[in-house]
Amino acid sequence: MDFNQLQARLGMRFQNPALLEQALTHSSYRNENPDCQADNERLEFLGDAVLDLVTARYLYAHHPALHEGELTRLRAALVRTEQLAELARSFELGKALRVGRGEAESGGRARDTLLCCAFEAMLGALYLDSGEQAVCAWLEPQLEQQSAIILARQGHIDSKSVLQEWAQANGGATPAYETIDEQGPDHAKEFTVRVMIAGKSHGTGSGRSKQAAAQAAAQAALHDLAPDRHAPHNLSTTSNSSSQ
Repeated sequence: MDFNQLQARLGMRFQNPALLEQALTHSSYRNENPDCQADNERLEFLGDAVLDLVTARYLYAHHPALHEGELTRLRAALVRTEQLAELARSFELGKALRVGRGEAESGGRARDTLLCCAFEAMLGALYLDSGEQAVCAWLEPQLEQQSAIILARQGHIDSKSVLQEWAQANGGATPAYETIDEQGPDHAKEFTVRVMIAGKSHGTGSGRSKQAAAQAAAQAALHDLAPDRHAPHNLSTTSNSSSQ
């Protein structure tokens, strides 16, 4: 892997490129290569903490009108696994991942969890290499762009919680979610989930995880049952509504 090309895509320059290499080294690669001295798990731990701090401070400074609950939900939407994996894909981070043969053959370079971990590890590596200010300078433009999209689409709203509140206030039935379909290889599954209320189907949704698909299904149900409270589709899901 040409790390100079990767750094050019990222728009960052490491003083110690070995830190970037470590950030992109999965434990499966280290297990198969005795000469490899470190994987990215410790850097991921550090990067996760740095990401939370920088994101929280950015949102606090740039969204003074949002109350604590809204800030918490928006931060959660920005740092969730699927969101970070999409950012990693936008920089083609998967191509640079060092993984073991088995992990590579099973599509590990495209898996959300591995991409998310690598992204966080990269932030940890940048923090060690150049300090917090460098992380802020690189990360804040990403946060600005993504938070604007999420807010516009209300992707930070927990549609399942909103639907449950609505259902309990309108009959007391608790929404139930069931997976009705899953397609694609293990590393790129697409799930379809249906939401049932009092024995009736009120919406279906699709996503790369069952949780994302359930959120999409709840969005679809709210669109039909409570149009004034529904949340538009977020970035990682698609949905449609149906009733019986």
